[in-house]
Parts: sequence; C-alpha cells; structure tokens
Amino acid sequence: MKTLLLVRHAKSNWEQPDVADHDRPLNHRGRRDAPDMGRRLAARGVAPDVILSSSAVRARTTAALLAAELGYDPERIVGDERLYAASVDRVLEVIGELGDEVSCAMVVGHNPETAALVHRLSGEDHEMPTGAVAEFAFDVASWADLGEAGPVAARVETPRR
Repeated sequence: MKTLLLVRHAKSNWEQPDVADHDRPLNHRGRRDAPDMGRRLAARGVAPDVILSSSAVRARTTAALLAAELGYDPERIVGDERLYAASVDRVLEVIGELGDEVSCAMVVGHNPETAALVHRLSGEDHEMPTGAVAEFAFDVASWADLGEAGPVAARVETPRR
C-alpha cells in the first residue's frame, strides 16, 4: 500500500504586490491553518516517510509547519523546483521517482495542479482551498504505478472543515 497526501499550500500574503510570486510568504491565516492541519493529521496517526515541497516560499513554509506538527524533521523536507508551476503529469513524474521503500509521501504544491491531480486520481471534483489536504491510499507496490491505479480510499480535508 502507498499513501499519498496532496497539500495545497496555506493562504499566502498578497499585501506586498511587488514581491515575486515565487517569494510570496504565508499570511496570518496561513501560519495558523498549516499547523492546525498538521495537528489534525497527527491525531489520525499520519506519518509521512517523505515530504516533497515546491520551491516557492509559501509551499516550503507550509511544509515546515506541517512537518513540525507531524514530528517530521523539517531539515528532511525535499524541495523540488519542478513542483512550482507544474503540470499534473510533472507532479506525477516527481512522485513516480520515489523509492518503493517509501510507504507514505506528502507533496506540498499549488493550484490548479493540486486540484487537477486530485480529480485525475479520484475521478471526482474536489475543491482544494488553501491548506487543503487530499489523502489517497493505493494498492500498488511502486509509486510509478499511481497514474494507472485508482485509489482504494480517498479523503479531502480543508482547514474550515
């Protein structure tokens, strides 16, 4: 079994319009919601073996805040620039490169690709507001097989639910 957690970064700060998109930080709500989502995941026993994050500041910060609540060393977060402004196929490619020894992976990225990937994997339309987490369980031995297999279980959780 493989468990995949797809996370849309928490709410970002738009108060400084001159800040480049890649460098935009989280706002107050984002800094509050990300740890809350991490606590909710931890309470359910979620324990990722690896956390991959877009290289954007808001995604890296979201990943670090989640990691802290999950007991995952933030220094182990793998930043991957391919997850910034990525296509669904590119995100699947990055996930497919994970080693088979990894049983639970978290990927922190952006919309629209996160919502599009949730749709591709589940066949259902799910709103993925900032801070949302989609969790999928797959009965596969290799991450490279995710694109071909449907999940045996799926769940979407948002900061407001």
